[in-house]
Amino acid sequence: MNITLPDGSVRSFERGTTALEIAKSISEGLARNVLTAKIDGQVIELSEPINEDGSLTLFTWDSKEGKNAFWHSSAHVLAQAIEFFYPKVNLTIGPAIENGFYYDMDFGGEPFSEKDFKKIEDKMLELAREKAEFHKKAISKLEALAHYNERNNPFKVELIENLNDGEITFCTHSNFSDLCRGGHIPNTGFIKAVKLMSVAGAYWRGNDKNPQLTRIYGISFPKQAELTDYLNMLEEAKKRDHRKLGKELEIFTFDDDIGPGLPLWLPNGGAIIEILEGFAKKTESEGGYVRVKSPHIAKESLYIKSGHLPYYKESMFPPMEMDGDKYYLKAMNCPHHHKIFAATPKSYRDMPLRYAEYGTCYRYEQSGELFGLMRVRCLQMNDAHIYCTEAQFEDEFRKVNDLYLKYFKVFGIDKYVMRFSKHDPAKLGEKYINSPELWLKTEEMVRKVLINLGVNYVEVEDEAAFYGPKIDIQIYSAIGREFTLATNQVDFAQAGRFDLSFTNEKNEKERPLIIHRAPLGTHERFIGFLLEHYAGNLPSWLAPKQVSILPISDKYLPYAQKLAELMKNNDIRALLDDRNEKIGKKIRDAEMKKIPFMLVVGENEMQEESVSVRKHGEGDTGKMLATDFVQFFIDQLTVKI
Repeated sequence: MNITLPDGSVRSFERGTTALEIAKSISEGLARNVLTAKIDGQVIELSEPINEDGSLTLFTWDSKEGKNAFWHSSAHVLAQAIEFFYPKVNLTIGPAIENGFYYDMDFGGEPFSEKDFKKIEDKMLELAREKAEFHKKAISKLEALAHYNERNNPFKVELIENLNDGEITFCTHSNFSDLCRGGHIPNTGFIKAVKLMSVAGAYWRGNDKNPQLTRIYGISFPKQAELTDYLNMLEEAKKRDHRKLGKELEIFTFDDDIGPGLPLWLPNGGAIIEILEGFAKKTESEGGYVRVKSPHIAKESLYIKSGHLPYYKESMFPPMEMDGDKYYLKAMNCPHHHKIFAATPKSYRDMPLRYAEYGTCYRYEQSGELFGLMRVRCLQMNDAHIYCTEAQFEDEFRKVNDLYLKYFKVFGIDKYVMRFSKHDPAKLGEKYINSPELWLKTEEMVRKVLINLGVNYVEVEDEAAFYGPKIDIQIYSAIGREFTLATNQVDFAQAGRFDLSFTNEKNEKERPLIIHRAPLGTHERFIGFLLEHYAGNLPSWLAPKQVSILPISDKYLPYAQKLAELMKNNDIRALLDDRNEKIGKKIRDAEMKKIPFMLVVGENEMQEESVSVRKHGEGDTGKMLATDFVQFFIDQLTVKI
């Protein structure tokens, strides 16, 4: 059989060769580290014989797929340890999650709490040291039902009743078997460190009419040092939590009368938004973008024409009935911009045409998924659509990626990955526009740009937009937390749906290619990221208040007010602390507000028209003339808008 590897090379193997054996043929090091595999996009066990030609991808711990297999396998070991101490427990499901895994269990009224964690962790490590191999086996529906009926487990029985023969597999390691689709590490010995994180209640299948189960959350690693680093990161993350910092620094709030997922931006938050928007607008203007504006609602017919309603309806707010028509809150800016493009005739001389808008969109996120600024229902998106010819595509797509890299440098984002999201051919017409040739063509165009740029990227299946391939930018904060920030999408469907065209050099009508990009994502998610990335210590150019003026007593207020006017005249955002408080408290409060600079003024400063300068987190930096401080402050700004 012929096996195609990710680099495009093709190797021949005997039928029945396993993925692990293929890994070993590539290198012993890879074989020691590979955790799971996919053949033609389908997860397989490493020990599973491969009998047909196909494309094989091998995953190690450094990949999302590798971690998923590792954590799902760890959930099996958790269930095995629980069964050892609680033989009457009924197991339900145990998936991998973003960080770690959980397992839902019915203890039948038997008490279980965090005080039981240590003995479970110790048992898990004992079981892991057995290096028991994971083996998947197909089971008939009759056998599977008999197995769990014998154990009086109604939850597994319910799952099996919704499956057909040929869809049911069990996974066994050591003396433990579980209903499972597969996707496991080679053996338990890879698990070297385990930590159970919390225990909570969870309704079976998320329905509050069903029995309540006990959900145990955990995480595991192939090295103890990685667990130690992770726990240290969690401690640091608590200090950097954007929800905590947002409250302390008076940036945003939520209110029950407004509604969940609908943030209110306080003056400090409003200032940050204005600064970011000003920076983006200046950058986009230099890049040849023109600004447009679109309304917050539109008729149903617009979203039917764009195709968003069939694919995206569950994420949109319910429609409003007006004048016999249905109107929807805008969930995306794309169709509005297409209508702007169509409003006037276009020629090849107009191309490329770049429309930019900080458009406000509304998405009906499920209440359980809302999370501070990271998952909201109202979002202001750094959106733009580029309409170009096919010949211009590579250059335009490259310029968008160059823009991303510029922003990463400005905000000190050193670690990032570009996820090249492709379609699944099996889901054409269901999840994706049914144009197989265009999918292959545009995916190859995107791949070519990424290769030519030499950027760090990974290809992932079945994550494209319904109208074309895309790049999602995964960035990492200063403490290593991962965020999905921005997107760069190709749209080959909308031009036809909206009958968009331009007149080419031959005086013929031609469809434009469309690039949809949002390099700063949304204000909500990006500001949430920045708060955690900088631990609230925003750089001077971005801080809502850049300078705090601190008179030692009321006697020096007139001079402090004069300084405040000087700052204002030089576009420096200053806060005058005119409270009748001791200077020590004023300094402490300015430190708590994380204001970059403090200017302490008393008798000598007033006489000399100088200021005593303190820098946040560093303390006293000396005295200088007030006018010299203005120049010093302007010179130290890393971004000037």
